[in-house]
Amino acid sequence: MCEEQQYNKLPLIGDKAPEFEAVTTQGTISFPSDYKGKWVILFSHPADFTPVCTTEFMTFAHRSKELEELNCELVGLSIDSLYAHIAWLRKIQDIEWNGMKNVEVKFPLIEDIKMDIARLYGMLQPGASNTQAVRCVYFIDPKGIIRCIMYYPMSTGRNFDEMKRVVIALQKADRDGVATPANWQPGDDTIIPTAGSCGTAKERMESKDESKYCLDWFLCFNKEKK
Repeated sequence: MCEEQQYNKLPLIGDKAPEFEAVTTQGTISFPSDYKGKWVILFSHPADFTPVCTTEFMTFAHRSKELEELNCELVGLSIDSLYAHIAWLRKIQDIEWNGMKNVEVKFPLIEDIKMDIARLYGMLQPGASNTQAVRCVYFIDPKGIIRCIMYYPMSTGRNFDEMKRVVIALQKADRDGVATPANWQPGDDTIIPTAGSCGTAKERMESKDESKYCLDWFLCFNKEKK
């Protein structure tokens, strides 16, 4: 029971990201302190030299500048040695897939042979594997707070567009104090937080402000400029 609890321990949304130091393909890092003031996507993959992981790393590296423009960095992790990481990343440069070739992975990939970090972040799940990390994604804000967590089974590759969308949505919520509706894309209308009093609800429903509209007292939107 104790061992199972150790494997399943999971930091939660709103928690401070657990701290660690690690050797990576870009040198030693102190996490999350080295990324203070930036958004970070910390993600794990099952193993180097595996097909789904290879397509993910090619995609993430190829499009990493899109995240950098959002003040967001990528940090990868698997339970492999530094030398396995280096060999795999070098091999990736030789692969051509989906219009991508000569892809150089410049973001750090963490060596976690002892599985300490994978356990710390709940990336090991016995129902899937005791020796490989599942496809886990942590979104961490500039203050080092966990804002979103995603899990994927080993057979399912992650969607970069969705990861990018989540970062933009979180930044939008922080900046403007709004929420984003289902299937929201940047530029779409945003949700105004629910009215906290009868008076506020009445004001919103009767408002002539053309930059906002309500479908009911609890469901009001800001019109975003396209």
